[in-house]
Amino acid sequence: MNAKEILKEMTLEEKAAFCSGRDFWHTKKLDRLGVPSVMMCDGPHGLRKQEGEGDHLGINKSIETVCYPTAAALASSFDRDVMTRLGKALGQECQAENVAMLLGPGLNIKRSPLCGRNFEYFSEDPYLAGEMGASYVKALQGEGVAACAKHFACNDQETRRMSGSSELDERTLHEIYLPAFEAVVKKGKTRSLMCAYNAINGSYCAENRYLLTDILRDRWGFDGFVVTDWGAVKGRARGVQAGLDLEMPGGPGATGEEILEAVKDGSLKEEDLDKAVLNLLSFVERSLAEKKEGAGIDRKACSALARDLAGECAVLLKNEGILPLKEGQKIVFIGEFAERPRYQGAGSSHINVPHPVSALEEAGSLVSYARGYDAHSEKTDEALLQEALEAAAAADACVVFAGLPDVFESEGADREHMHLPANQNELIEKVAAVNPRTTVVYHGGSPAELPWLDRVPAMLCMYLGGEQSGAAAVDLLFGRVNPSGRLAETWPIRLQDNPSYLNFPGEDGVVTYAEGIFVGYRYYDKKEMAVNFPFGHGLSYTDFAFSNLKTDKERMTDQEALTVTVDVTNTGDMAGKAVVQLYVGDTESTVRRPVRELRDFAKVLLMPGETKTLSFTLDKRAFAYYEPKVHDFFVESGDFVIGIGESSRKICLEKKVFVEGTTTISFTITETSTIGQLMKHPKGAAFVRQMIGKKSGPTDAQQAEAMGEGSEKMMQKMMFEMPLGSLVSYGRMSAAQLKSLIASLNE
Repeated sequence: MNAKEILKEMTLEEKAAFCSGRDFWHTKKLDRLGVPSVMMCDGPHGLRKQEGEGDHLGINKSIETVCYPTAAALASSFDRDVMTRLGKALGQECQAENVAMLLGPGLNIKRSPLCGRNFEYFSEDPYLAGEMGASYVKALQGEGVAACAKHFACNDQETRRMSGSSELDERTLHEIYLPAFEAVVKKGKTRSLMCAYNAINGSYCAENRYLLTDILRDRWGFDGFVVTDWGAVKGRARGVQAGLDLEMPGGPGATGEEILEAVKDGSLKEEDLDKAVLNLLSFVERSLAEKKEGAGIDRKACSALARDLAGECAVLLKNEGILPLKEGQKIVFIGEFAERPRYQGAGSSHINVPHPVSALEEAGSLVSYARGYDAHSEKTDEALLQEALEAAAAADACVVFAGLPDVFESEGADREHMHLPANQNELIEKVAAVNPRTTVVYHGGSPAELPWLDRVPAMLCMYLGGEQSGAAAVDLLFGRVNPSGRLAETWPIRLQDNPSYLNFPGEDGVVTYAEGIFVGYRYYDKKEMAVNFPFGHGLSYTDFAFSNLKTDKERMTDQEALTVTVDVTNTGDMAGKAVVQLYVGDTESTVRRPVRELRDFAKVLLMPGETKTLSFTLDKRAFAYYEPKVHDFFVESGDFVIGIGESSRKICLEKKVFVEGTTTISFTITETSTIGQLMKHPKGAAFVRQMIGKKSGPTDAQQAEAMGEGSEKMMQKMMFEMPLGSLVSYGRMSAAQLKSLIASLNE
């Protein structure tokens, strides 16, 4: 088919009707012009394809298939290759199942640990989320299947997600909540984006022209199509006018009458409707062109991949020398999750798995088992507890499998707290008391409070690791696989420590992002706040050392690229994968900035004693913040610190680089403008330097004697905060001279 030629042949009525779905999962067909219907399905960590044509609620049973680790786990791999392998496998399965588009990845930011859908999202860090998402999208689409990145944008909670408004400033929007989508558009070339239910600053995403056209298409160059989240459309004609293309789920009643009437009465231009229709036709055309007839899928190989990926994603949070376990020890597995693991979340991404593998099944005769608790209750069962304690006391080592039950986190509802069930907390504390060689294996989509952490010598986080998470846990516990995951989010000690605590989930449908850019580690590190585990943290059964940090420049402009190299060595006696994290911090800025921000990362396999040199390339964005005055990313000239570390809190090597910003901020100077503000003005900085150079008056020693030690610093700060009009008051210039200066600066 030829999309452009078909558009010319379509009637106005056909075009209006074409912008909504045929049913819950299909686009409309147009038999008269040879346009077939194509299917889209839920993802992104498995294929949720529903059988049959008659379901208009999207709740029919889906096909049996493989469930891979969820996004919360995948991001913890810190490995773009993990996402590539997953995207490729899912693309092949979609081809075999005649699916043209897989919904995902989810790119929303983990603003609070309480978001019920956090298991479907990558990270609190936009750079990490964007890199993982882009790698997945490129691989999926490399198999001829469209990706649909979601939920665009600021859909960071489930409470009132269908009607609420996220209120935030321009800098926060562009610096924290949009970059992951930008990366998936620019690097991943995603063919579709799903707009969110919610509003941003009062304007619903489905009809937000600033979001769907000004940013997405005009600034980022997106050339795919935009679909609503299912049922998110508010005003259909307003949506098309804003840049929305497809309304889902559609159905027999979706005839496009509102769009048709809007074109007829002139409130919607037909050329805007034509753009939407062409975007959809182009999607169908490309899907047909890239359809692989006779494609098949090896689900046994997919299950093996799921196990491998789960091993890559798990994070060894703590290990005081008791892991890995040794075969031949008397080991007891305790906790219902050892027998029936929680490996995925509830909601639209729920995969129909015929047989998830439990840790107990995989370990077999290597371990004994005590149930310990009822996963469907929070109340302690004394008989189960006593049985577990007796087994623990008689064992050489204990492993307690714990975590968040299904009812604690799900699409559609936010968590009410960060606690584990009370019966699990009691079990862990009492088992650790009778057996000091206790390990906790955690299953859940986001962090929990850990009141027993200081009494447990080892902890392994599996997140929601997919259908093979039980098998992967055994691989890791016994050292068959060396843990290499790193946390993609900070684990605070208490919920109250989280920066969004007082503003989540908001009131009466309005949530204020009062913490601004200080989300996750950007907040905790700025406040130097104690946390259970920092962003980027993760242990290994071997050790790594970093050395020889080099940059190819010591001074540069923001139009140049900086090459950073570093050596990493496996100093232990076991092969393992090192995760090298590169952070950048601005040493001095006139705006509030985080201590450091993740700007690149790499994962590398090293044999014992082996050294490899890694290279990173940093561009302008690595040093920039978003400046609302220029509505763009801006580099303020000065020194920046390049840090190589193992987490945001563990920086091993640092090196300074001076970066000169080449963009200037033009604004009108008045008598109330401060000396400090002048430093950002194209001509003002030169004037300030000249004025400082002409310092007159008492010497530093005389000033200190008159006004006390530290008075020089006080005077410098006062000067930078002084309005220009004060230069007249303090006799530094006349009123006429000030007027002439202001006129000169504003020319």
